[in-house]
Amino acid sequence: MQLQITLDERSGHAGSIYRQLCDAIRDGRLTAGERLPSTRELAADLRVARGTVTSVYDRLIAEGYLVSRRGSGTFVSDAVAGADRPGRAARAGAVRPKPIWDRLPDPIDDGPPVPYDLSVGGPDPELFPLPVWRRMVSQALRPALIRHSIYDSGGHPDLQAGIARYLGLSRSVQASAADVLLTNGAQQALDLCSRVLVEPGDVVAVEDPGYSAAAWLFASHRAELVGVGVDQEGLIVDELPDAAKIIYVTPSHQFPTGAVMSLARRLALLDWAATHNSVIIEDDYDSEFRYADRPLEPLQSLDRDGRVIYVGSFSKIMLPLLRVGYLIAPAALQPALRRAKGLADWQGDRVTQTALARFLDEGLLAQHLRRSLRIYRQRRDLLLAGVDPLPGLSVLPSAAGLHICLRFTDPTVDDHLVAQRAAVAGIALEPVSRRFVDHPGWPGLALGFGRIPADRIEPAITRLAAVVRTLSPAPESAG
Repeated sequence: MQLQITLDERSGHAGSIYRQLCDAIRDGRLTAGERLPSTRELAADLRVARGTVTSVYDRLIAEGYLVSRRGSGTFVSDAVAGADRPGRAARAGAVRPKPIWDRLPDPIDDGPPVPYDLSVGGPDPELFPLPVWRRMVSQALRPALIRHSIYDSGGHPDLQAGIARYLGLSRSVQASAADVLLTNGAQQALDLCSRVLVEPGDVVAVEDPGYSAAAWLFASHRAELVGVGVDQEGLIVDELPDAAKIIYVTPSHQFPTGAVMSLARRLALLDWAATHNSVIIEDDYDSEFRYADRPLEPLQSLDRDGRVIYVGSFSKIMLPLLRVGYLIAPAALQPALRRAKGLADWQGDRVTQTALARFLDEGLLAQHLRRSLRIYRQRRDLLLAGVDPLPGLSVLPSAAGLHICLRFTDPTVDDHLVAQRAAVAGIALEPVSRRFVDHPGWPGLALGFGRIPADRIEPAITRLAAVVRTLSPAPESAG
């Protein structure tokens, strides 16, 4: 490997080389067993006399940092490499981030595996069609793709066409291939919308309870968040603040309650946005998994004024690892969004995009969804049957998605404390009260069934019931 060594005239060439090699070995940048350049190579690279490098190597060998193997070269000793510390720590520095970043939470961390995974938002990786996907990727990795590898922020045209056709058939979304902007997941799509639309201090209305990661993202762009209540028909339009420039909603399967926004509420929201000159971001995150009723038309297809940005992803229906999302915006916003995408990361993973385009074209996504839906339906039925008798909790109706939502009948319950106690019992789940906006929310639990096998659902609910019972006061003894 090529070593980066800076020569310091004050300490001499030999002293500079010795000190920097010593530091690299101690902090682990040079690892045990790693081969160093020959004395001739390093001397030529540093433009110093070979004898200078030889003397440094001899000293490091004598001190036990290096070992010399006749006919093979000089290597870092197993005994001392990285012994002082696992890596060089960054300097503390005199600069600070913008104040908002001191308030925002750390990135999502699933933590170590738990015996009973009722976490929300993830599909079952065991259902991913790995042999088929391996074939798709192998076909994509052909010389023609490598030869024509260029920076292109718009995305693979075949995948854009496939997504437009898929959404048109399955969700009645009105879009051509040119309207589809490919992103690295739905979260990047939301970030691009924020870059293009949000000025510091702009009011962004978010559902409460709602999707925390979206709210935090808007906050990172210095938006003023306002929480808006949700009922059985979805976001309550009458509670929207007049100053809202952007309204973020999940109408097909409200996160986390599962409510489906009624047609009357959808039309009212579109009228409100037209009256107040607002933009609606519609996140259609997992409506493919439906267990009853037919989905209503999305806001995007009902929109007559060009105010709705439609956002989706393949992360929850296939695998988060793929990182393929998309947004479909009104024509007036598309040039700015494409420029923002180009500035953010130039382009996505063209190999994955090519494979996914073929996966869609051959009808394999539809097969995957049908198979997954049968398995998820069984898990959902088992989970609903198990939680129905839990004390102090009511099940909110939901017809789609990979989770259900429970609401505590006692509004004083600390659902975050319940989640902590559940974690101790080996159960991963999510509290409903988000605490990211100043809004009178309510406590509840979101239970996912995407990643838990069917045979673990009953024991998971038994453990959860024991946790919930600890919240109930002990009965008073008779006089």
